[in-house]
Amino acid sequence: MKAVILDSDTLGSDIDLSSISGLVDQLERWGTTQHDDVAERLEGATIAITNKVVIDGAIMAALPELEMIAVTATGANNIDMQSARARGITVANVSAYGTQSVAQHTLMMMLTLANRLPLYQHDVASHQWEKAPFFCLQAHPTMQLSGKHLVIAGSGELGSAVAELARAFGMQVSFCARAGASDDTRPSLASLLPQADVISMHCPLTSDTHHLIDHDALSLMQPHALLINCGRGSLIDEHAALEALKAQRLGGLGVDVLPEEPPRKGHELIDALSSGTLNLIVTPHSAWISPEARQNIVELTANNIRNFLKN
Repeated sequence: MKAVILDSDTLGSDIDLSSISGLVDQLERWGTTQHDDVAERLEGATIAITNKVVIDGAIMAALPELEMIAVTATGANNIDMQSARARGITVANVSAYGTQSVAQHTLMMMLTLANRLPLYQHDVASHQWEKAPFFCLQAHPTMQLSGKHLVIAGSGELGSAVAELARAFGMQVSFCARAGASDDTRPSLASLLPQADVISMHCPLTSDTHHLIDHDALSLMQPHALLINCGRGSLIDEHAALEALKAQRLGGLGVDVLPEEPPRKGHELIDALSSGTLNLIVTPHSAWISPEARQNIVELTANNIRNFLKN
């Protein structure tokens, strides 16, 4: 039995694939694969393993031996699910592989913004500390997280893990109601925003959550509030958030995700980093990339393949 990994570079070169290779007769590994090469590389394979490489109906039609597609991600929107069902091809994804990694990254952003680290790093690099009239700089008042109110959009595994860490810092935590859910008895996001000191986004991107934090939502927030998005690009209106940050109607902004990734045409948040005058963090969708999380993807994928072979 042959299995082919189409984009192993997304998992990194330091991971151990033995838990997968031990299940098949042949494991072929490609770092990246262009769409035009997918069918050729999967020829003769029973199992295709992909993170973001698209496997559409036309590709499946050209691969009569393909029986399983193992997706090394939670989202499977790169797979033509209707064609897979019609051809009896099993599709299995992975979930909850990077919970602690993403939660840690979220807290890193929260602490960094609360302590105004982007601003103080700029001040130190521009030699302002050397010119200070006394021993420290105090131009950017910091936020003590203890006693502050964290509002989380998304009460799943990620949101819950962030809540646990935040409570360890003495924060009050509230989960808002799911956007578009009429049966959710929790407070609405709009009702919680005026009380929030920190807002963290961990919900899926849907038609109901697109730009969940927009101009109107930002207008409800306290000017010192910190906004963090380690969920999905477009959960927040990045342009409106940047404008609020520049106008000091937002205390800090941290994002690990953008609407288009990688941002081939650039993005205004990235451009804004160079000023050094904003309490702003942009990380390259790296919240999930701890070695532990990436290896966990491999183990969960191996479990999916093992279950497929048993059944």
